[in-house]
Amino acid sequence: MKKVKGLVILGSTLLLAACGNGEGESAEETQTLTIGASNVPHAEILEFVAPQLEEEGIDLEIETYNDYVIPNLALSDGDLDANYFQHVPYFESQVEENDYDFANAGGIHLEPLGAYSNRHEDLSELPEGATILTSNSVSDHGRVLGILQEAGLIKVDESVDLVDATFDDITENELNLEFEYEYDAALLPTLYAEDEGDVFFINSNFAVDHDISPIDDSIALENTSSPYANIIAVRSEDEDDERIAKLVEVLRSEETQEFILETWDGAVVPVNE
Repeated sequence: MKKVKGLVILGSTLLLAACGNGEGESAEETQTLTIGASNVPHAEILEFVAPQLEEEGIDLEIETYNDYVIPNLALSDGDLDANYFQHVPYFESQVEENDYDFANAGGIHLEPLGAYSNRHEDLSELPEGATILTSNSVSDHGRVLGILQEAGLIKVDESVDLVDATFDDITENELNLEFEYEYDAALLPTLYAEDEGDVFFINSNFAVDHDISPIDDSIALENTSSPYANIIAVRSEDEDDERIAKLVEVLRSEETQEFILETWDGAVVPVNE
């Protein structure tokens, strides 16, 4: 874990010289908000809004993680006031599995999941028995299946919601695609670089962190209407905290949305709910 940025406002008390008869004093307290985030794009977006929060009297401290487990543990233990790294299905699965008393304070952006290959230029070119590598995050498996089904390569049991689907729910697989899904999500860019399979499904935050462009380098990209918005997660007791409300407000501002679109050119898409 590494602290990316802590904006320290020197002198939390502002002394004002009085005009007229005598001297007066006015104090404005600075509040600290500690948030855990993935390096890219989450921490970079938070760095962008930090000056706006400073103007609101909030000192934003950002702790970065290259992991999908520790940020929720740190939030639960009280080491963080909020975290910003996970999409809704993952958040909901973690709350259910670990009995976290968390609340979703609001969606901020979407990172379309991409398929990447050094061997093929399109999913339609995959040979029989092609190996598909994806992360061990079960909440992402339905996303992978949705992309492959849209490409006409597989069929998934119609009675199963894709958000909850697993590889066991595949009903047709004419090319006998082989799925490997035991890898940590952060490892997939390295496996892609080493050409360890035919296709690699990589989360956009890990892709851009390794100078991989979801727009230019992927051979298939998830539809931006997917339900996988990345959210601000907080402990339920802090759901109505004014600091959290201000954070979500500036993250959803027009200025921040323009920054997201210009910086990642469609690889990261802002949302408002």
